[in-house]
Amino acid sequence: MTENLPSDRATKPGDVLTIRNGMTIEVLNTDAEGRLILADGLSLAVEVNPDAIVDVARSLVPSAWPSVMKWERFSPPPTSWPTTLRRELAQRRGVVAHALVEKYESTIESDVADMKNMGKPGNGGMIAAALILQRFTDGRPWAHIDIAGPGRSDAHRGYTTKGATAFSARTIVEFLEAVAEEARD
Repeated sequence: MTENLPSDRATKPGDVLTIRNGMTIEVLNTDAEGRLILADGLSLAVEVNPDAIVDVARSLVPSAWPSVMKWERFSPPPTSWPTTLRRELAQRRGVVAHALVEKYESTIESDVADMKNMGKPGNGGMIAAALILQRFTDGRPWAHIDIAGPGRSDAHRGYTTKGATAFSARTIVEFLEAVAEEARD
């Protein structure tokens, strides 16, 4: 968990951080602190040798549709996910699966570290962030759930009540159910 509140121990632009797995990240955007701790978390997850990794992030970017969740599946290759899950996600309203775009890889290169914590401003920021995080998954199937707007709803809509939505929890439960169902087949 992170917050970018100022203090004498705050991360500053130009700092180089060493992540749990030994890779280094040059900090150029101090508002992108979530991906720094996710890098540590993904490194820790890899150490226990999982079949797949799912991470959940929430930014403060407002959403016009709080009842719509973005599922950003950055997983090489997408076919590594259970077919039940892929079919279910394809049918769900508001679910978005994104692919990694390799041309943005050069935007996170650093002269002083293994990578920068951001890509080129205004150019594929979400994908650049995913490319950074992917480096900490050790090639395992991986999904990133972004609950930026959907984490809270300002009104009652359908089965979503006003307040916290638990969309990420629901999605993770559905993901685990799909994996279990496919394993039984």
